[in-house]
Amino acid sequence: MSDNRSALLSQRAAVIFLLGALIALGAGVLTCCNGGTLASAALVGGAAFGAGVTFFHTVID
Repeated sequence: MSDNRSALLSQRAAVIFLLGALIALGAGVLTCCNGGTLASAALVGGAAFGAGVTFFHTVID
């Protein structure tokens, strides 16, 4: 059986989102370990994800 479906994301986009998620996870964990609440860790992680995706989108060609 032949599967002719195309990929949902390009390889470049998948790498950018993966790096953004890793940065968000690291920032959230560091915030929580530093005495922050889970809510503040989630907010910091979300901001770090946005910044990381923007940064890696411009850097990775």
